Amino acid sequence: MITIHFYLRFQSTVGQTFFITGNAPGLGNGDTGKALAINYLNDEFWYGSAQIDKGITSSICYRYMLVAEDGLKTIEWGNDRILNISTIDSNELQVIDAWNYAGEYQNALYTQPFQQTLLKVQGSGSGGLRPAWGGEGNTHIFKVKHPLLSENETLCISGSSTEMGNWDTLQAMPMTKEGNWYSIALNLQEEKFPVAYKYGVWNLQAKSFLRFEDGDNRTLYGHDHNQQLTILHDGFANFPNNTFRGAGVAIPVFSLRSRNSFGTGEFTDIKLLIDWAKNVGLKLIQLLPLNDTTATHTWVDSYPYAAISAFALHPLFINLEEVAGTKHASIVKPLSVLQAELNSLPDIDYEQVMKVKNKTLKELYAAMKEDWKTSEDYLSFYNQNRHWLLPYAVFCFLRDENKTIEFSQWKKHAAFKSAEIEKLASPENKAYDKVAVYFFIQYHLHLQLAAAVDYAHENGIVMKGDIPIGVYRNSCDAWVSPALFNMDAQAGAPPDDFAIKGQNWGFPTYNWQRMQEDGFSWWKQRFEQMSHYFDAFRIDHILGFFRIWSIPMEAVQGILGRFVPAIPVYRSEFSEKGIWFDKDRYCKPFINDVVLREMFGIKAEWVKQTFAENVNREPYHLKEEFSTQRKMESWFASQTDVEEWIKEKLFDLASNVILIEEPGTDGKEFHFRISMEKTSSFRYIDTNTQHQLKELYLNYFFRRQDAFWKQQALQKLPALKASTNMLICGEDLGMVPECVPGVMKDLGLLTLEIQRMPKDATRKFFHPADAPYMSVVTPSTHDMSTIRGWWEESRATSQEFYNSQLGHEGEAPYFCEPFISKEIVVQHLYSPAMWSIFQLQDLMGIDGKIRRENPNDERINIPSNPRHYW
Repeated sequence: MITIHFYLRFQSTVGQTFFITGNAPGLGNGDTGKALAINYLNDEFWYGSAQIDKGITSSICYRYMLVAEDGLKTIEWGNDRILNISTIDSNELQVIDAWNYAGEYQNALYTQPFQQTLLKVQGSGSGGLRPAWGGEGNTHIFKVKHPLLSENETLCISGSSTEMGNWDTLQAMPMTKEGNWYSIALNLQEEKFPVAYKYGVWNLQAKSFLRFEDGDNRTLYGHDHNQQLTILHDGFANFPNNTFRGAGVAIPVFSLRSRNSFGTGEFTDIKLLIDWAKNVGLKLIQLLPLNDTTATHTWVDSYPYAAISAFALHPLFINLEEVAGTKHASIVKPLSVLQAELNSLPDIDYEQVMKVKNKTLKELYAAMKEDWKTSEDYLSFYNQNRHWLLPYAVFCFLRDENKTIEFSQWKKHAAFKSAEIEKLASPENKAYDKVAVYFFIQYHLHLQLAAAVDYAHENGIVMKGDIPIGVYRNSCDAWVSPALFNMDAQAGAPPDDFAIKGQNWGFPTYNWQRMQEDGFSWWKQRFEQMSHYFDAFRIDHILGFFRIWSIPMEAVQGILGRFVPAIPVYRSEFSEKGIWFDKDRYCKPFINDVVLREMFGIKAEWVKQTFAENVNREPYHLKEEFSTQRKMESWFASQTDVEEWIKEKLFDLASNVILIEEPGTDGKEFHFRISMEKTSSFRYIDTNTQHQLKELYLNYFFRRQDAFWKQQALQKLPALKASTNMLICGEDLGMVPECVPGVMKDLGLLTLEIQRMPKDATRKFFHPADAPYMSVVTPSTHDMSTIRGWWEESRATSQEFYNSQLGHEGEAPYFCEPFISKEIVVQHLYSPAMWSIFQLQDLMGIDGKIRRENPNDERINIPSNPRHYW
């Protein structure tokens, strides 16, 4: 049995309490509900002790947990504070620790991309002068971290004691690197305490001291107990952050067409991009989502954010020749003429490419299946991925057999039953080959992508992926685990400058409460799958982890959505404000003759007679058969002689409301329609009531929700971040709650900073020079126009940018000349941000010969168009 005395350095505030959670019985055995409580000692330390049975636990991994006054739990970052108590002879041990704040930039540099690729050779290792752990006569072990040392450098220690050289840097003590820590064991038994000390940098080759860390001296006090050994985890050495900044390129794989690909970019083409990236000094390649989106077998499936599986890779990206090899090349060779034709097209012929690939892959499967299905490598892949691979393959088989992906319409297996699905995937089943072909395709996709990733790492380049915020409504994930999703809602985004009617992605929203019950296992499996191929990833629409824009099924446009969860406005609040509450007036579309004339002009009377009722008394109401956007859409689908603009204006009419009622509350709880003040319904309210409604509106959107949304995010994001060592970047764009920047900073998540989308509402532009280190800067994303396209959207905006941001005098060029693109790229390269990442089009824009003539041809996506062809 050993007694461990824990001291945590932390300057706490009133109401905070601390616990220790670890893998030993005395520390809760990993259960945070049974963690060891520790006590406030003084302004500098918290203290607690635990008795640990060495016979049960030989090595302890532990962390501190802070509980705030409101009960919110925060566990410090990291899993690398380890005590090998089996090597300690004493019955007592004193441990002095520093809290590891997740937001420290150094923690980001211990993630997968840095430790396995970018900083792999940094900090070479061993002082070789002192044992790093214990040793006879040693009383203290000092441990500290620093991720940014050069080759042939290590950390060292110097201080006021004789053992530390009495501040003589010639006698500084080099440290040994063990895992993430630099360590050294010293005998301070004869020293006078307190001892002052600092860490520094030591050149192993020259055997010379280089510099001390910044900041005040560190202080070591004497023993408080009779134990013979003290271990100090001193956190990070205090050196300036001036070492790592990297640049990268972002591109969809389908854009990487080469002579060897088949009408679209493929995983094998990534190696060509890696060669180019290495030549120009880029360190990162970011790819759009790679998941299978095959829902309709039409071009609509080109939308990469509508995955039918959160795990399966898209067959679009497979290289047929690589699958066939030399043995089966005869199957692929006859396609060479068609291949050349497809490669020569200015845009991808998505449907033709998929048709040929699906047909050819089935032929290759038939020719290769006997050898393939007994391959040890394949069997290993299958066993590792079986939890998603088997249901996905059966799902694809059933989709094709039923000629629809709407599983609710299937005659059999509409509800997922594990035993039935296992039977369908059994080799004894007559349909086995129709299922197993999808095992075959996914296996070869895995081989090709993994080979590209390995090639990237060999060339010092890291891969960044993209996790969509949603999954397709009729996806395999929703079929297998419908309880994880709210199938009666649609996810989207509120209106912004890029989509003034909002966005309706059509995805079901997440049932976070259900997901939390099993520790977010679906998300953790998703992250694990990503980590097979990516070192970092972007969380698409990270705001969805705080709250999601949820749109009712009867709405078509995103503008009729609301944030979920959200604290509603209660009916009693209207009376408290002196507002006469008329539910129909606020919750139903406001329609009168003036509104109809403004919206429909000469068609106003026809619209009134066709779609409205009670037409003899204003305000009018929509007929029941046209009472929602979805009903209107259905009616217009059967019409051939009604102009499209009338439908869009009718959608606007349906959204001409002030409030949205919370279902099931009997008219007691409501949510404000976003941009309420822009509606004609609001315009026809008296001035005093407008003022009172505005106050409630501002409170609803910008004050009452913030603490609530912060709590929602902190129930999800810390657990998800702790499940992976990939570097996480969040797309924090749009209507950003006030709590978001603080949460992202505290969790060490990189933000996204875009020059034309400043987060400061008082500024028109964001300058890359103002970016925080823990961020990614970019001039544009796949959802935006390129630099060149943006330049031509507004003459006034480009003129102001030319003068204020680029520092040029006079009139701005009408078109975005190559020198403008170059200056903007250079601004980003000089940013203090950890990463500057560019769309390939924006890099190509600096050369007038290789960029496309029309900048609009370089744009990837138009978010306001739900049927955009990617």
